[in-house]
Amino acid sequence: MRVISVVGARPQFVKLAPVVKAARSAGIDHATVHTGQHYDHGMSQVFFEELGIGEPEWNLEVGSGSHGAQTGAMLAKLDELFAREQPDWVLVYGDTNSTLAGALAAVKLHLRVAHLEAGLRSFNRAMPEEHNRVLTDHAADLLLAPTDVAAGHLADEGLADRTRVVGDVMVDALLDVAHRPEDPLLRAQLPSTPYVLATIHRAENTDDPTRLASVIKALASINAPVVLSLHPRLRDRCAVAGISLEGGNLHPIEPLGYAEMVRAIQGSIAVATDSGGLQKEAFVLGRPVTTLRTETEWVETLEGGWNVLLPELEDISATVLRPTPVAPSGTPFGAGNAAERSMAALTDF
Repeated sequence: MRVISVVGARPQFVKLAPVVKAARSAGIDHATVHTGQHYDHGMSQVFFEELGIGEPEWNLEVGSGSHGAQTGAMLAKLDELFAREQPDWVLVYGDTNSTLAGALAAVKLHLRVAHLEAGLRSFNRAMPEEHNRVLTDHAADLLLAPTDVAAGHLADEGLADRTRVVGDVMVDALLDVAHRPEDPLLRAQLPSTPYVLATIHRAENTDDPTRLASVIKALASINAPVVLSLHPRLRDRCAVAGISLEGGNLHPIEPLGYAEMVRAIQGSIAVATDSGGLQKEAFVLGRPVTTLRTETEWVETLEGGWNVLLPELEDISATVLRPTPVAPSGTPFGAGNAAERSMAALTDF
């Protein structure tokens, strides 16, 4: 059986790592195509290096652009690649433009598509990620859901017969990396006193200069050092808007690799973010997380107060620095064997 994974953005590279390992163990012929959606070394190549994925077999080098232009460029290149390679399965991940392009290119060629991390819903149709999720789920042949909640969303949309609950492959990668030795070079970049870890990158927080200035001001007001890992989008939008990243308690640092990010979460007292992946990682690692959005796809993290939504930024310092919840977080995202279960689902389909 031949499987081609389509990835293009940081979270997908992390999810790819356990899949590559599981495919190898199962004797599955697996290859990777990198669309080039994320092309900055700190958001792309470093992940292949540190997670031991190896170089992708193909790099489309699509780069940035509007959603339509970027997705269209991917479609054209993937169409040619899939027609030539004829895989048994095209495996797409998450909710990016790479996800949708991979799914559309495959189904137009009558190739089977599996969607890993299927069934997530924010129910916010203003988000491009929500369009990508819904369209991909309805195009795919096999929906690999990370949780029972995600499977319920798919059932509500009439897709129960295509759905398998396999767990979350991000947890596979997270648990593996969390047990590695600490990196002393990273430790030197972080404050010696208790700190909050923060990331901001979503369009709703960065594209409007007024909103962006409010978010940065709010983070700077938190009554603790705030280590802000600079996503290229955030850095560029702040530069264009003339917004300083040096004020208040902000400690901006260059983008962290995945293992570095895991270590930074473990060393923090709390997390503030608009990232879906970081919400979940903080939850699994037992750190309170505050999400600067109106909704979350990972509703399981809201149980027991582990995650709090704070779109209006009110009382941000008290919310971010709230006591760690006493309620057990549980294991709603699986036990760390989602990649193995996913490969078994492809084989058994």
